[in-house]
Amino acid sequence: MTKRFPRTARLSVVAVAAALTAFAGVAASQQPATGSTEAAFPKNARGYVVASDGRPVLNGFGSCVRTGAWSLATAAEPCDQIARVSVPVPVVAYQERPAPPPPVAVAAVAQPEPPRMVIQKVSLSTDVLFDFNKAELKDAGKQKLDELASQINDAKVEEIVVVGHADRIGSETYNEKLSEARAQSVKGYLAERGATTNGITAQGKGESAPVTGDQCKKMAGKKLIECLEPDRRVEIEILGSREVAATGAPAAGGTR
Repeated sequence: MTKRFPRTARLSVVAVAAALTAFAGVAASQQPATGSTEAAFPKNARGYVVASDGRPVLNGFGSCVRTGAWSLATAAEPCDQIARVSVPVPVVAYQERPAPPPPVAVAAVAQPEPPRMVIQKVSLSTDVLFDFNKAELKDAGKQKLDELASQINDAKVEEIVVVGHADRIGSETYNEKLSEARAQSVKGYLAERGATTNGITAQGKGESAPVTGDQCKKMAGKKLIECLEPDRRVEIEILGSREVAATGAPAAGGTR
């Protein structure tokens, strides 16, 4: 014969069973995680409740118990699956290095010609070469030019520069023409003595290059003419080279 418990007794038994089941769940939740969680869980995980051995505590549903400090930044596996974000590596297209530009042709720089040597340079008074206000050579003037020609007879003459000068008496235009006419007379005589006319340059500078300065400023008449004599002159510059018998080197004489 089966013994029946009163209804209230049956309810008490059910309540006790439920209480035991709940207690078993809490006890289970206090057990540390096992398996892969034990091996992979990081130390010092601030977002989870951990046991004394460092393993996470699981609740009745098998999930890790989180603390108030939990956030996505403190999430850890295997309690929470962390999405793995793959960052694409930029692909840099290969660019062929451009060819270097062709070298720029540098134009050859012409070297300046070496200065020519001045064989001789003289300044002859026009009062010796010419009569006053005239452009025809006197005999005394021809003699001076003969002496000059003999002095350069052994030289290799490349050019002769003849420059005529006048004083400030008269107009500027007249003095320029007179000084040029006297330079041409000297050029013609040197050509008669054998100089090549293509190698002789003659020019007149008139009264533009005086050498007396103001020393004749207050003079007039004959005294002024005599004072201005140094301004009336013909300068002759002879360019070329001359061999020296002792050394065979060009003679010293300056350059132009």
